Amino acid sequence: MISRILTFFFILSFSCLHSQTLTDITLPAPVKKGGKPLMEALNERQSIRAFNSKELSNQEISNLLWAAFGVNRVEKGKRTAPSAMDSQEIDIYVSLKSGVYVYDAKSNILKAVKAGDYRKKMGTMSFVADAPLVLVYIADYSRMSAKMSEENKRFYSATDVGFISQNVYLFAASENMATVVNGSLNQDSISQVIPLTKNQKVLLVQPFGFPK
Repeated sequence: MISRILTFFFILSFSCLHSQTLTDITLPAPVKKGGKPLMEALNERQSIRAFNSKELSNQEISNLLWAAFGVNRVEKGKRTAPSAMDSQEIDIYVSLKSGVYVYDAKSNILKAVKAGDYRKKMGTMSFVADAPLVLVYIADYSRMSAKMSEENKRFYSATDVGFISQNVYLFAASENMATVVNGSLNQDSISQVIPLTKNQKVLLVQPFGFPK
């Protein structure tokens, strides 16, 4: 009897562990044509805080991340948004219902970080958890020039994330989707999900999805 009970708990534990396994997602190549003309997208750019629960396809995620901070000049590794001294210090973490990933722009892969739905931990506003996808922008100061002061690293990383978040806004407007940038966050809460080094700083979160 005892052995059967132990076997049952072993199987249950194994099943729970297996269910928490998160694997990398190889995204399809981004579609770089289509959408609305730039002037129309600028005219329709807005902050939307009410989201439909519909999940994004891998193609839509690929297009979104490429627009945000993807590689647009492969031979030089240059990106769709500028960064101070080409530091490329901003990492985009993606929080989905299945788990948290980090965007590898060069390989166009979502690298698994942690299984589980942690969207509600990414921001203090209730609408953050409603979005099917939450972008978390984290600066890694170790990639920036050693000649930069800490003050300058904070300034330039804040500037650089502004370029990226605006790309996301324009993509949302172009695709009739919804987004809002959000600085109301708890770094300690996020760091419980995303392991951060002493050189990393959470700057902003940006929920994204379809308008409700």
